[in-house]
Amino acid sequence: MSQPSSPEGRARSSSPAADQVSAGNALWSDVRALLPSTKKDLKLDFSEKVEESVISLLQQARDLLYGAGSLCSGGTRETCLQVSEIIIDYSWEKLNIGTWRDVDKDWRRVYSYGCLFKVLCMCSEQGTIADAIRVCDMGLLMGASILDNILVRIINVLQKHLTYGKRSAEEDTKESRRKKIRNDHTSIPSVKSEEVIPRLHCPSLEHFRENYMIPQKPVILEGIVDHWPCMKKWSLDYLRQIAGCRTVPVEVGSRYTDEEWSQTLMIVNDFIDQYIVNKNSIGYLAQHQLFDQVIGRKYIRLYSPQESENLYPHETQILHNTSQVDVEDPDLVKFPKFERAAFQACILIPGQVLFIPVKYWHYVRSLDVSFSVSFWWS
Repeated sequence: MSQPSSPEGRARSSSPAADQVSAGNALWSDVRALLPSTKKDLKLDFSEKVEESVISLLQQARDLLYGAGSLCSGGTRETCLQVSEIIIDYSWEKLNIGTWRDVDKDWRRVYSYGCLFKVLCMCSEQGTIADAIRVCDMGLLMGASILDNILVRIINVLQKHLTYGKRSAEEDTKESRRKKIRNDHTSIPSVKSEEVIPRLHCPSLEHFRENYMIPQKPVILEGIVDHWPCMKKWSLDYLRQIAGCRTVPVEVGSRYTDEEWSQTLMIVNDFIDQYIVNKNSIGYLAQHQLFDQVIGRKYIRLYSPQESENLYPHETQILHNTSQVDVEDPDLVKFPKFERAAFQACILIPGQVLFIPVKYWHYVRSLDVSFSVSFWWS
């Protein structure tokens, strides 16, 4: 006669591996619920610009997804994953031939479907959720919307299943060293009284419009974003938690005119670790801007459009709105007129919003680890 199992025995039967499988099944169930209920509802309609061989691959991946064999079984999953990779690789080549505006939208949709099928394969096994989110992000950034923006909805599900572990002591030490290095090498510029940008506390929209926006005069607005949740929540740790595994387009380099300046796609965590840099070139925009300081401080100089000649803009069309001058260490032999360029300045602190009128030249340098939010309008 068998003995009833002990409480200890029952506890041992639930292993970490079993818990992982259970969590994986729950993830797959949540993601699967976002898909059309039948194969016919997942339509693959493309123009004649997409080759029949590619459409056949898409149909094969769809058939594997809705077939009698479970996608959770090893063989079916591996086959679907291979087909998805072929779709992604082939459509990626199509996305990178010629200029972006000439890429047919159907090829962007093909790429998104490839990312979708790959993510479904990843969710059906005990894979890394962060990697699946990255695949979704690539589909969103390089592809086109499919199935009522399903990749966004899948990311929302994935993030609910993503566990955020605390950083190790070693990571905390590295972050502290980075902060110390930045603080040790950051000089705080003085702002003379004649250079100070005026401040307003909670002005009415009419007052701001009549006295600053229409006459195009810079002003610092105070007390208008205090209610924003980010003013209390945002920190490096918070941004890592909510977006650390997301892929975003990033401008890498200290200024647009440097040879090493580039644009790339990068995971937010990697950007925070490697490229918290000062973008300190001086240029202007063809729109009004509200520059909202959320974390840390920034030193900002503004030059009116009337000073353009003294700022020596680049002669090339692509950089005509960027100055050749290093603002805080100018070469006055090469750029003698810069010395007489009048400017206004400020040290913008969290909670302040700087109004930068259209075509005002602006120079920005971070004094701390800092984040800002900008709004542009014409």
